[in-house]
Amino acid sequence: MPESMNFSFTQLHVELLIPMCISLLGGIILLGVGVFNKTKSRELYVSISILFVLLNLGFLLIEGNLTPQVGFFNLLLVDHISYFAQILILLCAFIILLFFMHNNTLPETQKAEFYALFLFAIAGFAFMVSSENLILMLLGLECASLSIYALIALHDDIHAFESSIKYFVMGSVASALLCFGALLLYAATGSIEMGHIGAFMQEHANSSWLAILGFIFLLCALGFKTSLVPFHTWTPDVYQGSNALIAGFIAIAPKIAALAVMIRIFEPFIQSHNTFVQCTLFALIVLSISIPNLIALVQKDVKRMLAYSSISHSGFVLSAILLGLPDMVFLYWFFFLFANLGAFGILWLCKKEGSNDISFDTLKSLITTNPTLAILLTFFMFALAGIPPFCVFWGKIYLIQNALGSHYIILALLMALNSIINAFYYLKVVIYIFNTQSARPIPHISLSLPSIFALAITAIVSIGAIFMVQNLLELLAKYGNSGF
Repeated sequence: MPESMNFSFTQLHVELLIPMCISLLGGIILLGVGVFNKTKSRELYVSISILFVLLNLGFLLIEGNLTPQVGFFNLLLVDHISYFAQILILLCAFIILLFFMHNNTLPETQKAEFYALFLFAIAGFAFMVSSENLILMLLGLECASLSIYALIALHDDIHAFESSIKYFVMGSVASALLCFGALLLYAATGSIEMGHIGAFMQEHANSSWLAILGFIFLLCALGFKTSLVPFHTWTPDVYQGSNALIAGFIAIAPKIAALAVMIRIFEPFIQSHNTFVQCTLFALIVLSISIPNLIALVQKDVKRMLAYSSISHSGFVLSAILLGLPDMVFLYWFFFLFANLGAFGILWLCKKEGSNDISFDTLKSLITTNPTLAILLTFFMFALAGIPPFCVFWGKIYLIQNALGSHYIILALLMALNSIINAFYYLKVVIYIFNTQSARPIPHISLSLPSIFALAITAIVSIGAIFMVQNLLELLAKYGNSGF
């Protein structure tokens, strides 16, 4: 038998599919339980979802094999990027599901299909970050995106339908751009594998205009997914039309998946030292960290304000990719994850019945009726603003330090200036929290044990980041030097 015909089943490395299969199996089981369970028990559905998220997270932590592995005919690549991205997405999902355990009456959260779609989205993101193949990235992206469109639309509200349709239209445009970008890269390099494309760019950095055109299309596509300026217009409307927890999920999971893909795709172009690529990324970063900050200053809805602030944070993280610091992408987003979910979780607990809108006036007198929630929300606002020693401060200070070290002086100054600007609208929330002149304050909220646990996790990381930042940097440096 010719050597090329020799094939062993072990060469497929089926174990690389286990994290995705756990999420898919959980979603299928939820659909089955929903068919046969006539009581529509939200607690049961959330418990099953948490079980599969913890199984998935536990498998990744116990397996802990960060040596890059390739499987399924070189379609799958599980390495440090894939590992850390999946960990962050699962931590995000776990905290959000804990908040869903809080007593709520939203119709969509009582149905099994809501949580099944949630797990299917996690599986799609796992496929998306676990490959260097542009086609598999696209398939994972579509699996996750279609699930999120449906999650938003399940809320029986005209604003939710509008948000879902807008997100679907913009997402479809992004997918089309990604397809066309992949087509152009294939035409230029003869491959859709980023390893081959990277080798091609090392030799033809400044001569292949077709590859650069492909880069532009991919940048536009992923710019939509990470809501970079000028591809951000869908973001505030989608956040406002979604319930607070789904908005928190959209602020974290799709972006960390898209950023992981950006690391894989843009690294060859950045390392080729192509002037056009570097200038384009620099311009996007400057626009993304500056314009949303100015718009956020005049917002009257807290979720819209957080939407614009998340765009600014995406710009900060993109600068880590430009500076060649993929480990800082995960450090920054790890800290942002807990502070952001803590804030959205409290907004979820404080929401008015039958409404997704949360104005600044809603938070008036929170300190008198719910002092614990008021103090925690204040801490989360301090963390998101980057006030030392809270968590996001460490991500920003290391990015500014590295920008100075790489001679991006203007970028470092703009980062510092925008950090000052965003402190104004975050502190605006704090002012409303401690304003006791409210005719209709939020009544006292009795917290369930899962929501207390979720708030404790987010608060411990946000407030105690100073004690863990060094260990996280050492961990990322240890594995980053060999795998990023």
